[in-house]
Amino acid sequence: MKLELDILPLTQWLGNYPKPLLIAGPCSAETEEQMLTTARQIASCYPGSIFRAGIWKPRTRPNTFEGVGDIGLKWMQAVKEETGLLTATEVATAEHVEKCLKHGIDVLWVGARTTVNPFSVQEIADALKGIDIPVFVKNPIYPDLQLWMGALERINNAGIKKMAAVHRGFYSYDNGPFRNSPKWELVIELKTACNELPVICDPSHIGGTRELIPYLSQKAMDMDMCGLMIETHIQPKSAWSDANQQVTPYELHEIISGLNIRSAAVADRVLQTKLDELRLVIDKLDNELLELLAKRMAVSSQIGAYKRDNNITVLQVAHWKKIIETAVAGANQLGLPKNFIKGVYHLIHDESIRRQMEVTSPLNPLS
Repeated sequence: MKLELDILPLTQWLGNYPKPLLIAGPCSAETEEQMLTTARQIASCYPGSIFRAGIWKPRTRPNTFEGVGDIGLKWMQAVKEETGLLTATEVATAEHVEKCLKHGIDVLWVGARTTVNPFSVQEIADALKGIDIPVFVKNPIYPDLQLWMGALERINNAGIKKMAAVHRGFYSYDNGPFRNSPKWELVIELKTACNELPVICDPSHIGGTRELIPYLSQKAMDMDMCGLMIETHIQPKSAWSDANQQVTPYELHEIISGLNIRSAAVADRVLQTKLDELRLVIDKLDNELLELLAKRMAVSSQIGAYKRDNNITVLQVAHWKKIIETAVAGANQLGLPKNFIKGVYHLIHDESIRRQMEVTSPLNPLS
């Protein structure tokens, strides 16, 4: 899968920013004093950061706080004038775009609720034609890489070359400890499809609690993401929205200062040679794995034929449970994580069942 975008490197429109690029500020603009006080404290530590705040807040239910509206854009102007920080906010309609441009907002982002709707994204893209402004695109709420890529393409097709993707996690039936499941594998797929596309992580929305932000921020850096979008508020516990996932400017400083920023490049020739040798070993093992999987699936097809000829159901629950129990026991002995092995075996089993269904029900339109 390839994502062709005509974009500029981050350094060409932000200069030599310190890694990580930091986008920080409250979830929502609440008062002018709240905005200015938060921005002053952020600017004192990170003068090269971008100040973010939600002006219009999309909400699932009406009669909840949906943002202060247009007055917040004037407060953003005041922040920029006093601190010199660039400003950023979310847009969901063409009207939002026009108002932000009128008030000198420096960076726009398309939110997760908007990314899911190609009509809405196209409306924003049409409003951006002929405009030179950076635009960030958050991933859609649900784990659909095509929707994310499509939104990026629509904005790029409007002539926007200053772009970045924002990873804010995905809704899942089982998010584990997170508000939104990270699903790091989708970020890897996106970076593989378009290596030049900058990717920024939003640990606030992934974690949903301030306690998870340091862990998620470090994980993002280890995955070579270029920046972090962290919700920051002078009094997080009394915030009008998303109080649990915001940090104070002091806590923000602790998080950023505690990051271990590693390099993606390898300067040491000896180290590079050793890495290349180990990668060759992995390549050999991967090829062996593919060959073994192909052999296993061939046997599954044979089993399907026997079941068909002897009028036996494809799914054998007792046997499947035994396979999992044996695999987990073996994983424990080999020092492999139980959940990892269960996940691998579920994928293998699903494909085995699919192949057996093809044999037993060749006319099945779902096969």
